[in-house]
Amino acid sequence: MARLYDWFKVIAGGINGGTIVKVGLFLNTQFQPGQSVAGHLPDLVTQTHAAREAGFKSLWFPHHYLTGPLQMLQIVPMMAYLAQHAEGMQIGPNILILPLLNPVHVAEESATLDVLTGGNYVLGVGLGYRDGEFAAFNTSLKERAPRLEESIALIRRLWSGGKVTHKGRFYQVDDLAIGLKPVRDGGPPIWMAGTAHAAIQRAARLADAWMIVPSTPLAQLAEQMRVYRAALAGRVPDCFPIVRECYVGADHRTALDECRDALQYKYNAYASWGLADRQPQAFEELVRDRFIIGDAVFVKEEIARYREALGVDHFMMRCHWPGLAFDKALGSIRRLGEIFAA
Repeated sequence: MARLYDWFKVIAGGINGGTIVKVGLFLNTQFQPGQSVAGHLPDLVTQTHAAREAGFKSLWFPHHYLTGPLQMLQIVPMMAYLAQHAEGMQIGPNILILPLLNPVHVAEESATLDVLTGGNYVLGVGLGYRDGEFAAFNTSLKERAPRLEESIALIRRLWSGGKVTHKGRFYQVDDLAIGLKPVRDGGPPIWMAGTAHAAIQRAARLADAWMIVPSTPLAQLAEQMRVYRAALAGRVPDCFPIVRECYVGADHRTALDECRDALQYKYNAYASWGLADRQPQAFEELVRDRFIIGDAVFVKEEIARYREALGVDHFMMRCHWPGLAFDKALGSIRRLGEIFAA
């Protein structure tokens, strides 16, 4: 089967002339109350296999705590569980809520995941936003940014493999080294999500790539990309990744209806968690210039539109949400492959 990314060779212009645009799968590891989570584990394996066979180049996992009654599999065990089925694909969090976690713990687990994936691990991080999560971890939301910055600096030093002494505002290490060195010198790349201008500028300064979140509309993204490029100040990132909700239906007229309930359920959950830019609204308004939903022709045109407007070159597509029938999600993944293999 022809690889997805072979269809997206940029002839001229763009961020890096000749860039091949990659497609990744953002897995759904959340389930509605009453669903058998254990019964759906084989479905996640099947989706991973289907994406890999279709030429998807990466596999991404969400991270949250205290999501009940929404059921959610935790991120690190799931990445390790599916790594053996995603051989050759990049694997990473989208995103790990880094300020909630001790950077020594993250450095150790990331090194292990880098070894398990043969050097294909990417550490995707972000600030987080849920009051309840931060309260449960006895961490102040006001300290998110400095905790994240100190964590990244310490993690990278620990990945060097040598002994580290660190006496920071939040974390202390006294002449100690982590127990496993990552496959790659310097450790896995760190990609950072963010929507506020300060967060985007931080990503340009500290991370190897800025990750665009799924709910920001295209017009707003154009301004955010200008901020990011300016803040790069000549640095060349790993890539320009973007997360989008994506559903490829067999028929354009019915595609929206097929995923409407599942997407509304997902975004109502976001709203209940207090995420301001994901408040409930008319479904058609929520979708417009945010999600990529339609038949194969429409989806291909939308990917090209985002590429032209933003210069993005790594699409992380989430094709499944709590409540969407597994066979419909699998069909969407396979149609993405068919778009580029025809």
